[in-house]
Amino acid sequence: MQKTTRAFAHSREGDGDRSRWHLLEEHLHKTAELARRFASAWHAGDWGYLAGLWHDIGKYSSEFQQRIGAAGGEDAHIENAARVDHSTAGAKHANGAIKNKGFGKAIAYVIAGHHGGLPDGISAESCLRSRLEKQIPSYDKCPQEILAPKPLELPLAIAPDRGGVQSSMFIRMLYSCLVDADFLDTEAFKNSQRGQQRQGYRTLNELEAVFFERFGEMRKTTPDSPVNRERKLILDQCLKASQKDMGLFSLTVPTGGGKTLSSMAFALRHAAKHGLKRVIYVIPFTSIIEQNAAVFRSMLGEDAVLEHHSNFESENEDHRSRLAAENWDAPIIVTTNVQFFESLFANRSSRCRKLHNIAESVVILDEIQTLPPPFLLPCLETLKELAATYRTSIVLCSATQPAIQKRTDFAMGLEGVTEIIDDPHELARSLKRTDITVLPQTPDTELAEQMRKYEWALCVVNTRRHARNLYTAMEGADGLYHLSALMCPVHRRQVLDVIRRRLSDVQACRVISTQLIEAGVDIDFPVVFRSVAGIDSVAQAAGRCNREGKLERGKVFVFVPESGIPAGHFRQTAQAAESVIRRHANDILSLAAIEDYFRLYYWTKGDGLDEEGILAMLHAGCQKGDFPFKTVAEKFRFIKDEMKPVVIPFDDAARTLIRTLDYCEKPAALARMLQKYTVSVYPNEWGRLLSFGSIDMKAGMFPVLIDEALYKKDLGLCADDPLQRDAEDLLV
Repeated sequence: MQKTTRAFAHSREGDGDRSRWHLLEEHLHKTAELARRFASAWHAGDWGYLAGLWHDIGKYSSEFQQRIGAAGGEDAHIENAARVDHSTAGAKHANGAIKNKGFGKAIAYVIAGHHGGLPDGISAESCLRSRLEKQIPSYDKCPQEILAPKPLELPLAIAPDRGGVQSSMFIRMLYSCLVDADFLDTEAFKNSQRGQQRQGYRTLNELEAVFFERFGEMRKTTPDSPVNRERKLILDQCLKASQKDMGLFSLTVPTGGGKTLSSMAFALRHAAKHGLKRVIYVIPFTSIIEQNAAVFRSMLGEDAVLEHHSNFESENEDHRSRLAAENWDAPIIVTTNVQFFESLFANRSSRCRKLHNIAESVVILDEIQTLPPPFLLPCLETLKELAATYRTSIVLCSATQPAIQKRTDFAMGLEGVTEIIDDPHELARSLKRTDITVLPQTPDTELAEQMRKYEWALCVVNTRRHARNLYTAMEGADGLYHLSALMCPVHRRQVLDVIRRRLSDVQACRVISTQLIEAGVDIDFPVVFRSVAGIDSVAQAAGRCNREGKLERGKVFVFVPESGIPAGHFRQTAQAAESVIRRHANDILSLAAIEDYFRLYYWTKGDGLDEEGILAMLHAGCQKGDFPFKTVAEKFRFIKDEMKPVVIPFDDAARTLIRTLDYCEKPAALARMLQKYTVSVYPNEWGRLLSFGSIDMKAGMFPVLIDEALYKKDLGLCADDPLQRDAEDLLV
């Protein structure tokens, strides 16, 4: 009989009393039970259990126990060149102990990557194959009852044509279960108070009652109007559809139809019907996440919503940064396309930790048409798999539904999508509130004169350069304002508040904006000008015109700027739009025109709908189980140019937070607080700031703009001074 060896998983910093250290056997069993609970959501509990039970068996080596004992209370378990490799042992054991159908190799990926990230199966650098062939310290002191494998069955049927997506996603979800369980059990030992702080969220059922109580109160004070009557019908249809079986849904509602709250109403009732745990609301742009989160907090309470779109993520993870990563263990999540989809293709624990909590959820994808075409097919495959395997209902929300459903000319589209609205075409006709006029190429001076004729007008353009030029051409006009994504969220909110107040008080208001204003910003102008772009962008701009239906018809003018259309995305979408405009001249925003537009645009993209070849890589990897997890994570990036976050000392509150960084030991919470004072800049702008000596790196990871004047004058972010020195044609 093997003698039980007293081994430790973690020490306590500065505490040499081993009686207070974390026993390894206890850590393995508790992590295994947590991982089992997480993976049980898709009937993979035994997989999660084994991954948790074996993930740290390498810590039974004499080398590791000597290292942790010699560390003087310092945590020795995170691997780097100076520390003992303990994760390879579990990977080797899993691969050898479970022979059938490559199941052991799947668990090996998960264990091998639980600190450094899921590796590629084969690559020139460190990969799973090299890890499995590596010589490691003996872990023979591990109790045999821990090492004994259990028989496993794969809880999903692998389709020959989709095996790469299914298998890789299964491994990544299992990885999520392990790293979250590992972090939580370690946290319970090291910082039990923090673990307790994670508790206390109300259940989704409790929040449902709060939501509908407040919704009822709100409707009592809502004035009766044709638009509000249509919004009530939309809500009623959402509530009716919420009782249907789980799966893929579409919610096709014209801009201004109230789909934000109606989709949440659907999600809460649907979750109650099917016993789901959370609602995840995914927004295309960081510029509006705070606004939507505020709407939900007003309905559900301040403590009910987790807002997650971190601009600060450490490239070199350590124990502190990983423990600080969000795991989405909250009932209502508001996040971004980038955070949601990039996490589903990520390989690092900080991004993957939350993935298992997507299971048993309702995911609302707002403005689904904004998914970037270069990654459209991988995104669609992921949505199929979430709905098919992980007890997730998906709601595709848009006024301009992209043509992403399966048909003869789009075999990889989504199947079985249930439309929530009974008759979307009739709804579009009844909520039509604008007349659209297509103008020829229009010089800025002429466009400025046109805008001056109207006391209230909004102009949406494609680039910051054009916004600057047009603003300059209108200089001196009463009530002139500028909006750009280079204004930090607090600044944008202040300017939007002024704009809304002037509109409400019937004061002159003329706004020049980049396309950020189109993404769910609740604002209502009688006249809107839109630089030609995709039909979906035109529709979004039109949604800011006569939004409340106070006029019989608002006026929308689509024009070609004098400088032409910028190359790349805007030119491609504009060319497709011009073709559709010719064919649907009577109503370029009809649902038929919108579908025609997306079909044409996607057809022109061809293989560009999976530009990086993600699906081909996964399919090839599936043949022998050699998945390129690290490579896929590096290639699956919505934003190619690595934008840099910069903290703006915009007001006294921001400056106080920035000063706190100098002595803050755990800056993750501060990072979330600073998001509303953060802008993202392109590499050329970042280089220019560095060359000026304008950046102060706080806490080693927080770039802070030193001189507030640069924010107002050099970067061109101030509402009354949008000039940008050496400006380039940069989007939004």
